[in-house]
Amino acid sequence: MAHQHMQWVLATTESAADLEYVSASVPSDLGENQVLVEMRAASLNYRDLAIIKGSYPTTRAVPKTVPGSDGSGVVKAVGPGVSSFKVGDKVMMHLVPDATEDSLPRFEAISSGLGQSSDGTLRELAIFSQGGLVRMPDNMTFEQAATLPCSGLTAWNALMGLRGRELKAGDHVLVQGTGGVSIAALQFAVAAGATVVATTGKEANRKRLESLGASHVVNYRTEPAWGDLVRSLTPESRGFDHVIDIGGHSTLGESLKAVRLDGIISLVGLLGSGDVQVDMLRALWSLCIVRGVLLGSKAMFRDMVAFCEEKDVHPALDDVVFGLDRAREAYERLEKQQHFSKVVIKIS
Repeated sequence: MAHQHMQWVLATTESAADLEYVSASVPSDLGENQVLVEMRAASLNYRDLAIIKGSYPTTRAVPKTVPGSDGSGVVKAVGPGVSSFKVGDKVMMHLVPDATEDSLPRFEAISSGLGQSSDGTLRELAIFSQGGLVRMPDNMTFEQAATLPCSGLTAWNALMGLRGRELKAGDHVLVQGTGGVSIAALQFAVAAGATVVATTGKEANRKRLESLGASHVVNYRTEPAWGDLVRSLTPESRGFDHVIDIGGHSTLGESLKAVRLDGIISLVGLLGSGDVQVDMLRALWSLCIVRGVLLGSKAMFRDMVAFCEEKDVHPALDDVVFGLDRAREAYERLEKQQHFSKVVIKIS
């Protein structure tokens, strides 16, 4: 007997208005390595917006796919070959279920991942392979845990993913804006004992950034040449050990001013606008490491979970939480950049 539930599907890939909320069924007989998950929460990424607009960098989504890559839930049933999970376990999803434990997914693999080519998280019931699931942190709510799979893991990889150059206590970290990756990086860095400086274009976010542990907050709208300014906030103006660059060409020029000798700039996003392109050779004058970061491996995911439990990290969420039936409004809030950190959808 099949289980009935509600889910969203991508009717086309042109706008959030083309999302459809439909009744669906999942089979009660599970395959060898399949896990039935009762979804409890999901969170949205800018990738999700790009998918529904058909503007994702590689391939368009498959129509009728369930959108969303990030989520958390409870195991309701397991297939006969499942050994990693049991009924009642709390789990999260990795965006690329078929990835090996240590592999770093490329754009092509991500494009065939959850919410684009295979069914994602915006549904009440979901079947995943056991290899595509990771145990949820014991100290988090479902909504908090639902923020970890994409933006949380990307932030973790940026700070901890380069072997031998992992973030350590006493380091200085620069984060940009108040999106999911930046806030996760801020929270991880503070928990690890680092000093964090944050930039924002919204003065209203200053107090919230400070409350999460930012030692200084700089408004990049009133200080457009913020690279030298933030550098002056580090000891002897030496610059930052880690810079999390989310804007691409619009921020990289200032990031190169802010980074210290042999420091690391992690390129994690393309959210900025502007016509000026920053030449890669600019890194030669800064003598730094510039590293492209997309998600992270499953091994990194497990390390992040252990860290969050050890340091009792609780991911910051947006003030507005949406029910599953209001997913269109959640996309709209993300698109208008009205949110702080992560837009979360609660699935009852």
